[in-house]
Amino acid sequence: MGPTLLALALAVLAWVLVVGDLVRRHRPAWHWYVVGYPATACRVVFTWRRVALLNDLSVSRLPARTLIGHLLVKGDPVRPAAPRISFPRATRMGLTVAVQLHAGQTPATYLKAADAFVHAWKVHAVRVTSPERGLVLLSAMASDPLQRPGLATAPTELLSALIGALESGGAWVMNLRLVPHWLITGATRSGKSTLLARLITQLAPQPVALVGIDCKGGMELGLFAGRLSALATSRREAVAVLSALALDMQERMSACRSAGVRSIWELPDKLRPVPVVVIVDEVAELYLSDGRRESKAETEQCSTLLLRLAQLGAALGVHLVVAGQRVGSDLGPGVTALRAQLGGRICHRVNDPGTAEMTLGDLNKDAVTVAQAITAEERGVAVCTGPDGSWSRARSHLTPTEEAVSTARKHAALTPDLPALNRALAAPEGDDK
Repeated sequence: MGPTLLALALAVLAWVLVVGDLVRRHRPAWHWYVVGYPATACRVVFTWRRVALLNDLSVSRLPARTLIGHLLVKGDPVRPAAPRISFPRATRMGLTVAVQLHAGQTPATYLKAADAFVHAWKVHAVRVTSPERGLVLLSAMASDPLQRPGLATAPTELLSALIGALESGGAWVMNLRLVPHWLITGATRSGKSTLLARLITQLAPQPVALVGIDCKGGMELGLFAGRLSALATSRREAVAVLSALALDMQERMSACRSAGVRSIWELPDKLRPVPVVVIVDEVAELYLSDGRRESKAETEQCSTLLLRLAQLGAALGVHLVVAGQRVGSDLGPGVTALRAQLGGRICHRVNDPGTAEMTLGDLNKDAVTVAQAITAEERGVAVCTGPDGSWSRARSHLTPTEEAVSTARKHAALTPDLPALNRALAAPEGDDK
């Protein structure tokens, strides 16, 4: 009877292990809630006091020096108290812990201790945020959610594009109505071009005008020429297109002024001009000069016109999406001024710390550190900002070039005709004759 029971127990154990492995592979969320979360929550609760003590998060309730009568007694702090934490709350593939800061503490101390939390709790990563004064939120992720992100969903809205998935598991959405202008940086093969293809694929079915500026001879944006209302492939053409858009903005201002409104979105549908999204690929080409007078003049014009569109375009339905491998202050003060107007930021893997700093540094220093940690194997992974000023790691959905080109051709009939841009592009050709 004994060997039979032992064999039965071993069979049951093997069955549990096999089923558990299948559940972990095919239903990771289920496995996390049933197995992973309880174990991790216990580790958080039982290791918190020691981790807080070793990482200088605990504070003594008694001073290190005490006056007894006329004697000053010195000694080590007595019974340091760890900050109070909430019970770990489960999320889809992780958990969150709210920490009540001691008086005088700042979130920076907890940022330094993030790696200690990772090792103590045996999780993939821990993000530290401060949603309100005196409170720190520790978000632990059991595994890398961007390694195999699922296809997120989001409601379709005008000037809104579903780009991919956030590290939290939610949808990564670029909403140009909420954040009108964006700056996208990334080194070669970091996923920047894939993101632009995804953006165009999402905007192509919408009643918007897409304008491309690709001074690399149109090698990237030229693939979608059928859905673009205009495509500039040189800096000279870019000056013409941007000048035409500046004149078009003047007409939109006049329409708003005549109707007594502050934005084209307050105009009746019949009077509202079509929104325009200007996509600039490799912005550095617009700012680099070879020293010739003509080249310097074109650079200054591009700088002035881009800044003008960014400053005035939001209320007039003109939006900028500016992308580049490198964005640094050495390109001139015009780039720094333009960056200040681009509220949305996306930073892929970059080759130099200056670009990550230029992209995210004025918004959040912690985001710069996370962006610099993106490896070459993490194509499509980026650090992006949200409408509320927060930031998150995210990964764009892979959109094959063939699919993006096919979508652009499919919706080519929706391309609005912008006569001012057509005339602007025809002018340089006529000047050469």
